[in-house]
Amino acid sequence: MYRILTTEGRAKRAEFTTVHGTVQTPVFMNVGTAAAIKGAVSTEDLKELGCQIQLSNTYHLHVRPGDAIIRNLGGLHRFMVWDRPILTDSGGFQVFSLAKLRSISEEGVHFNSHIDGRRIFMGPEQSIQIQSNLASTVAMAFDECPPSLAERSYVQASVDRTTRWLIRCRDEIERLNSLPDTINKDQMLFGINQGAVYPDIRIDNARRISELDLPGYSIGGLAVGEPNEVMYDILDQVVPYLPQDKPTYLMGVGTPVDILEGVKRGVDFFDCVYPSRNARHGHLYTNKGTVRILNARYEQDPGPIEEGCGCPACRHYSRAYIRHLLKAKEMLGMRLCVMHNLYFYNKMMEEIRDALDNGCYEKYMKSKLEGFRESDDGAEK
Repeated sequence: MYRILTTEGRAKRAEFTTVHGTVQTPVFMNVGTAAAIKGAVSTEDLKELGCQIQLSNTYHLHVRPGDAIIRNLGGLHRFMVWDRPILTDSGGFQVFSLAKLRSISEEGVHFNSHIDGRRIFMGPEQSIQIQSNLASTVAMAFDECPPSLAERSYVQASVDRTTRWLIRCRDEIERLNSLPDTINKDQMLFGINQGAVYPDIRIDNARRISELDLPGYSIGGLAVGEPNEVMYDILDQVVPYLPQDKPTYLMGVGTPVDILEGVKRGVDFFDCVYPSRNARHGHLYTNKGTVRILNARYEQDPGPIEEGCGCPACRHYSRAYIRHLLKAKEMLGMRLCVMHNLYFYNKMMEEIRDALDNGCYEKYMKSKLEGFRESDDGAEK
């Protein structure tokens, strides 16, 4: 169940109630692609860092360790010891981005595993079956993410096929949820809006998939190389055509700035590997810009990554020590950096919700953006 608590312009403050708990939105989903956050961050850590919901990937878990194994062990929640909501991406993006050899048809996609090269078939039914085995809270529909610069004729044909696949996904999840041995009989399906950078194709697709009355809707195929202004324009045009009484999820986004802009345009859910990936390379988010901890200026810096930050890294360790750990290739360095960035993202989402609760989101957003522009450390040394 999705309940809007308040609005400011097109920005929404809401609650999304699931069988695994209630999510306060807007929210950032911490990305645990293979049932773990890269950087040695545990599920106990995630709770301390303020994570409400985490995302795992159907494709990666299907090829390793195998969704049948996870099902036999009681589902993904039990497997990774996480009792809050989990959203599983359908695997469609990975099929098209990782597989070197693939062939697409109306039935689905034949491709080679990026792990061992074995031939795999995945279509709408197979994706949903895998996600049902994983027993995630929210399953994503199987889709093709066409390149943003693809020809219009290709994009239209792809979107039409993805819409037909969505209907098959809906029918399959309804069938599986009715079976007595299904682990999570309350699994929900989110549809995906596609259309590259063609607003009319996206709007028509949004209208068509909205008629299916699904529990939620996402916008895919953005932040894949197009300028930010194009992404914002697509959101401006498309979000109003998705159901306002259902959660809206902007897939694979993004930077703190993109999240602020997305919230302004009515987006509820975000996910991105940026906070953990950048952290592992020593790029740390603060309210005054990015700290590149490997820079020589931090070699003897006794201060925390950010003054006043409540994350475990900032409460206990200095920039100098964390820089040393990364230079020495000690895993603790990556762990502390990832924990800081995830804390920063989850704390920012909490601030966004507070601002919406208090009717001052525009003011908050302006102040946050000004802070981000204050500092940039430049190249590493």
